[in-house]
Amino acid sequence: MNSSLVAYDDSDSETEAGEFEGAPSNKMTLTDSPVSALQTCGGLCTVSESKDQPVQYVGSSRRSILHEDTLPQHLQVNKKSVVTNHHRELNPPIFMNITSTNHNQPLSPLLNPKILSGNECCLQKRARDSDDVPIQGLRPYIPKRLRQGKNLDLHKAEDSSGSTGYATKPDNEGDQMSIKTSPYIMPYIGSKYGVTEIPKHLVFQMSDHSGPVNAIQWCPQQKWSHMLLSASMDKTFKVWDAVDRGCCLKTYCCHTCAVRAVQWSPCGTRIISGGFDCMLHLTDIEKGTQMFSIRNDFRISALMFHPLDPNIFICGGFSPEVKAWDMRSSKVIKVYKAAVQQTLDIMFLPGGKEFLTSTDAVSQDSADRTIIAWDFDTAAKISNQIFHERYTCPSLATHPKEPVFVAQTNGNYVALFSSLRPYRINNKKRYEGHKVEGFAVGCEFSPDGMLLVSGSSDGKVFFYNYRTSHIIRTLYAHREACVSATFHPLLPSLLATCGWDGEVKVWQ
Repeated sequence: MNSSLVAYDDSDSETEAGEFEGAPSNKMTLTDSPVSALQTCGGLCTVSESKDQPVQYVGSSRRSILHEDTLPQHLQVNKKSVVTNHHRELNPPIFMNITSTNHNQPLSPLLNPKILSGNECCLQKRARDSDDVPIQGLRPYIPKRLRQGKNLDLHKAEDSSGSTGYATKPDNEGDQMSIKTSPYIMPYIGSKYGVTEIPKHLVFQMSDHSGPVNAIQWCPQQKWSHMLLSASMDKTFKVWDAVDRGCCLKTYCCHTCAVRAVQWSPCGTRIISGGFDCMLHLTDIEKGTQMFSIRNDFRISALMFHPLDPNIFICGGFSPEVKAWDMRSSKVIKVYKAAVQQTLDIMFLPGGKEFLTSTDAVSQDSADRTIIAWDFDTAAKISNQIFHERYTCPSLATHPKEPVFVAQTNGNYVALFSSLRPYRINNKKRYEGHKVEGFAVGCEFSPDGMLLVSGSSDGKVFFYNYRTSHIIRTLYAHREACVSATFHPLLPSLLATCGWDGEVKVWQ
């Protein structure tokens, strides 16, 4: 009568931790039942009764020896493949080879002519289905304490062999990331941006962040503009493939507190990040290294690269000072001082000679120093009497074609200003209807300058006509506050949003 294979793994054994992962144990136990000889049938192993097995003692352990001379040469057992158990029958393991077809994924959901809407919108799967993963044999059980160790190269190799193209787990910090041009973006490189239409359908929903997402930004390099950068309160910032696959390409965990601000460098291969741990990190995503890591003397809430010199960036935060850093020397080259407590946002005006900062300085009747204009070279104030209403402005955005900029206000409206001195406010236009309610809600113009998009504290996205300031459409995007919405620089009508529900979404 055939006996079945029984293998027990004592995960609580202390001796197990010292053994190599996935390798069978060399310790044998004395058995009191007949040993079974091997028979093969169609690649599977069956067992039949044979003679009793003698026992040989080696030191303080006991080793089992098969009568190999009684078996044909092609049926002789390899000692390393024997699985043992205390006081049970000694049987050879049964291996199966299970394969499945790996269907090719489409290039991008954006190429699919059938676009679903509502609850039927195509969402990226998170878990791997067993039908999609080719299994290359039975995988040995690995105890939890060994899985959490550092020597898991064999286990990781087995996981990667069954990959289906979905990035379900981010790579470890410090690894290199190969940057490739998206085939879907290639035809748009160098072409003129088309007319922006209102996005209506959800393309990707990416939920890898475990905390609220503070900011998102498309890569400024056109050939790599399929990459989307996000910063979160979960102490990480991520790089996503937000055009082709809707998955996380890389997660960076260099901060010890919430990451409040991130910016792509103009070259598209470096990321500057700042957070509530007072640290500034410049990360080269192509080489997988950090160019520098500097401790600032205040928590950082705003970052901006200089538009003409990619080696210089400005940072502001919970301090009356705004600092300009040179990445080549890792030193502060300019300090801009104002009688405020916090800098909320930073924006360069066209030409790079002047920049604006929005602060938390307010008074009872007017918002003195709420928006300050600075001369970059001399660090002198140009004007601090730009906005005279008693609301702070959590974000600023400049128009891509006209000399104007907008400021998001905590009065639940967006104000329009001239970007030429003396930076007068346009009292005839006011974009209102959304809610801010103390959140750092962002606003932005479409690349053609015809639309103004703004998030809202109730999770909606509002689309305004820039000329008339009327609401064109409202999109229900997030369960909690939507703090950022940004159009793709090349692909018309492609919008990315993020919110305090920890999700990043792409709409078309």
